Amino acid sequence: MIVVAGEALIDLVPKGAGARAPLIPSPGGGPYNTAVALGRLGARPAFCSRISSDAFGRTLLDGLEAAGVDIGWVQRGPEPTTLAVATVGADGSARYSFYVEGTADRLFAVPDRLPESMRAICFGTCSLALEPGASAYEKVLRDASGRGVFTMLDPNIRQDLIPDAEAYRSRFRSWLPHTTLLKLSEEDAGWLGGSAAEWLAQGPSAVVLTHGREGLEVVTAQGRIEVPGVPVAVVDTIGAGDTVNAALLHRLSAHDALAPADALTGLGEEQWRDVLGYAARAAALTCTRPGAQPPYAHELD
Repeated sequence: MIVVAGEALIDLVPKGAGARAPLIPSPGGGPYNTAVALGRLGARPAFCSRISSDAFGRTLLDGLEAAGVDIGWVQRGPEPTTLAVATVGADGSARYSFYVEGTADRLFAVPDRLPESMRAICFGTCSLALEPGASAYEKVLRDASGRGVFTMLDPNIRQDLIPDAEAYRSRFRSWLPHTTLLKLSEEDAGWLGGSAAEWLAQGPSAVVLTHGREGLEVVTAQGRIEVPGVPVAVVDTIGAGDTVNAALLHRLSAHDALAPADALTGLGEEQWRDVLGYAARAAALTCTRPGAQPPYAHELD
């Protein structure tokens, strides 16, 4: 089982151009999208989060169940659902304004236990920036790492939610010794500072960097491997990075590279090219449709 830990929210995505374009609600949040993508790709995922009992929360749970995601590890609460208002640029890139005060996912508490069958766990986005939930997710990360579980981290920086940039950068570095696979966009890498080689030296077995339409690369102790992007007509990029997370984990699982946690170090160049190429194709398909709509396994055959 692959567990995804983090927030679920509602993206309000404009339908049409202009400031007065109608906003269409769509399930979202980086970890949520990753869990849904894993389910659609044929993995056996579970979602670990806190979701509101309001109507939006029910919609979020319905989306998880429809994708085959185990929701037995989801906490519930009466607080409202987090909202993210998306602004889509001419190139399809998305920016967000967040409504997060007093919302359910911020109040995530450390669970008494996690699935015994957990082979990997993935963290990222708002859940690592917003207290008090951020400290709870951080403890889950450290505990999973201590158990020898494969851990994946995608910071997916939302600058507007980070009041103290230097404090967050320091905290990010403290996660690296507990991280097996670090994945970042080139924008996030630039904001965090440092380099893939520096981060690699602090703990991860591999660092994957995404470069939008230009493709992906991985840096390991053995060197650097790059694959090109897949040309498509981009509608928007919402959920593309989250799809990469899911595709990486799913394809690494196919190569038996998730367990034990150090199995990643034995992956060769040909296997990495397969993993990265699969992620590039999956992300490209997500970009061809509006909102976070990751592909199904049959679309990648």
